[in-house]
Amino acid sequence: MSVNLQKGQKVELKKSNGGELSKVMVGLGWDEAQPAKGGFLSSLFGGGTQDIDCDATAFLCQNGKLTTNKDVVYFGNLTHSTNCVKHMGDNLTGAGDGDDEQIFVDLKGLPAIYDKIVFVVNIYQAAERKQHFGMIRNAFIRICDDNGTEMCKYNLSENYNNMTAMVFGELYRHNGAWKFNAIGQPTTDNNIEALARRFR
Repeated sequence: MSVNLQKGQKVELKKSNGGELSKVMVGLGWDEAQPAKGGFLSSLFGGGTQDIDCDATAFLCQNGKLTTNKDVVYFGNLTHSTNCVKHMGDNLTGAGDGDDEQIFVDLKGLPAIYDKIVFVVNIYQAAERKQHFGMIRNAFIRICDDNGTEMCKYNLSENYNNMTAMVFGELYRHNGAWKFNAIGQPTTDNNIEALARRFR
């Protein structure tokens, strides 16, 4: 059974039989913005729902720190040099059910120098488009095992008005086991570079 996590909750990732996990899928999702206010005329002239382009990124950290841009996996660098972290591509709108972006992680193959992977999401050109996370609904991060079975899920349900990026959660090694930490920390960073500076 999947565990619904609360903010700040940590959980050890294991197979249902208690065995060691070899791979996981990290799914991130969100829904389009609420319809813009303006009533009948707004809808008549196409002012309904705004598309918001959110970008999911994984930061691979050594000793808890991001040390090089090569360890950033995002829409511009879909596969890490180790082939152990793979981003499945960019969703430009948040439309549709289920995961909007997925990142696959080969836990077993990932070199031991990497002790943490942080998953963040930012709104592309948030300042220019005057968009923020308060305009997004149903944001979540979930972890599935190598059979595609959901193990845990964290729904981000707070008020994130004027926040343009979000640290969703992190996978980290602890005493030889992998754990997940549900973070849900909003920021006002306007791009991936600004987010990355937080972990350097």
